[in-house]
Amino acid sequence: MAVKITGVGCYIPEIVRTNEDFLNHKFYTESGEGYDDHPEIIIKKFEHITGIKERRYVSDDLNVSDIATIAAQSAIKDADIDPETLDYIIVAHNFGDVKHGTTQTDILPSIGSRVKHFLKIKNPKTVAYDIIFGCPGWLEGSIQAKAFIESGLAKRCLVIGAETLSRVVDSHDRDSMIYSDGAGATIYEKANEEGTGVLSHESATFTQNESHFIFFGETNKANVSDTTGYIKMYGRKIYNFALSNVPKAMKSCFDQSGKDIKQLKKIFIHQANEKMDEAIVQRFYKLYGLEMPEKVMPMSIDKLGNSSVATIPTLYDLFLKGHFKDQTLEKGDVIMFASVGAGMNINAMTYQI
Repeated sequence: MAVKITGVGCYIPEIVRTNEDFLNHKFYTESGEGYDDHPEIIIKKFEHITGIKERRYVSDDLNVSDIATIAAQSAIKDADIDPETLDYIIVAHNFGDVKHGTTQTDILPSIGSRVKHFLKIKNPKTVAYDIIFGCPGWLEGSIQAKAFIESGLAKRCLVIGAETLSRVVDSHDRDSMIYSDGAGATIYEKANEEGTGVLSHESATFTQNESHFIFFGETNKANVSDTTGYIKMYGRKIYNFALSNVPKAMKSCFDQSGKDIKQLKKIFIHQANEKMDEAIVQRFYKLYGLEMPEKVMPMSIDKLGNSSVATIPTLYDLFLKGHFKDQTLEKGDVIMFASVGAGMNINAMTYQI
């Protein structure tokens, strides 16, 4: 039995925020002190490190459940299936529906239930639920879908990653420029093609010292009566953690696939920081005594920023639909998905087209 992706879709918000849009922001350190550097210098350093030039935000009227539904509809159309035949709808997110003008999380009912409602699915046996696993959530949901199908509990699953991080960022924190909004979705199905589809996967959770590398905290601006929670992170610690652990997880995953490393055509990695991603993939190949091949790692971060759980399925959808010039995949090609994020969680999946 093979478990294959038969449909892919995404939603990319229409509102574009360039780095120049942050020139009037006043940034503060974690201790509440203002930076000596002019915002223009801060932004140039930020772009050099992260590779981000612009990001996308949703319009005021849209929430996570809305954009998750749009991405799901696109994937359902791409797979050419009847949504009533879905056995599971798994929605990965981190903050649920956060309405414009607030930072309050709303996940009652679950985003999965809301998406099923919006899709107008009547079948009560279509089970819908949420998964909160940090940025690797979509990939972990995909691993769960594969397990459901292989066990016989399902024949067809919809896995969605959706987030509106623009509504939980502290405008006085430099890291706010990293985050963006978006949604991506995939259909997984049982297929009678042995040796293709999902070949292997690996997941891990590190909590001894790492669980709070990404957390909810108050604004960086001092002497204000704002107790609102915003997404915060210890960037340097995450960088070091990722470089130490993600390449090893990727190798363990790939080794389980039984494929030769030279067969690996593309790596679709979570788009969080361009230099970090490059360093991760370089270290991954170094574990095999190889140099990182050119164009092995498609990137969308320069235009889309970090949309958390939506980055990989969105990137994959864009790639399959020809948005990367002179880069294609053919039947039989071997690829890898990999992610790291809050928790701290890591996962990877090897897949054959």
